[in-house]
Amino acid sequence: MAPQPGPPIRIGTRGSPLALVQARQAAARLEAAHPGLATELVPIRTTGDRVTDRPLAAIGGKGLFTKELEEALLDGRIDLAVHSMKDMPTVLPDGLEIACLLEREDPRDALICPRSATVAGLPRGAVVGSASLRRQAQLLHRRPDLRLVPLRGNVETRLAKLAQGEVDATLLAVAGLKRLGLLDRASGILAPEEILPAVAQGAIGLESRRGDARLGALLQAIDHRATAVCVAAERGLLAALDGSCRTPIAALATLDGDTVGLRGQVLAPDGSEVVETVRRGAAADAARLGRDAGEELKRRAGPKFLAALG
Repeated sequence: MAPQPGPPIRIGTRGSPLALVQARQAAARLEAAHPGLATELVPIRTTGDRVTDRPLAAIGGKGLFTKELEEALLDGRIDLAVHSMKDMPTVLPDGLEIACLLEREDPRDALICPRSATVAGLPRGAVVGSASLRRQAQLLHRRPDLRLVPLRGNVETRLAKLAQGEVDATLLAVAGLKRLGLLDRASGILAPEEILPAVAQGAIGLESRRGDARLGALLQAIDHRATAVCVAAERGLLAALDGSCRTPIAALATLDGDTVGLRGQVLAPDGSEVVETVRRGAAADAARLGRDAGEELKRRAGPKFLAALG
């Protein structure tokens, strides 16, 4: 029996333009899958949105973009929370789960620079703005002459700072640019072989209270299997490394039929060292495969290397 539409689904979201676009996409897919279902967006301001003058690692890490949304879920103010999965810690609060993943957008990074479409073509000593330790480390690994400076804020803010000449270049997720209709601002799209994406970059997750049968049935219709498999592999790797925004970690999984392929890296913050591994295995074992890859990276990097990252 199909789930009954029932009362409106209250969807919690951050208030940034990109977060609102992502929440509207989730609402539209739910409503299209269940004619007659009503949804309501509930913008919630998070600590990560309020504090933009310091690096995330200095003020508490990834959970700063999810804490207030999860509190609203737990106390019943909202029914769903929409997240960029790259912002999600690997351990969720008791009683909550990622109940659905929408089809993943392009996971790659884009370079935005008036003078070059490639990392190799950046002028010597160019100032690159990025708040991501992963991007900083990978750029420095390829171009140790670059000067990396923190650059936080939403997509529009970072593009404005670039236009004002505060930095010579920046990197942004292709997925976010596409969702905002700003892909034309990209100078070049960087292949994963050049800059490996963040774990789960481009994926949107819907978080709900565990055991909500009505919502689970509604979400089942829009859950995207291939995305779920790839995200499980990447987040398995992240969990094994106990990764956070304090640790330069990159990973990308792809699905070919029932076979998942995974490539993962852990980097020294200054780009001086990169440890990489690859895996292929059954899609049904994606999470285990990811954890195994993460454990290998942990062994090969060694305690001293990982301690420097923490």
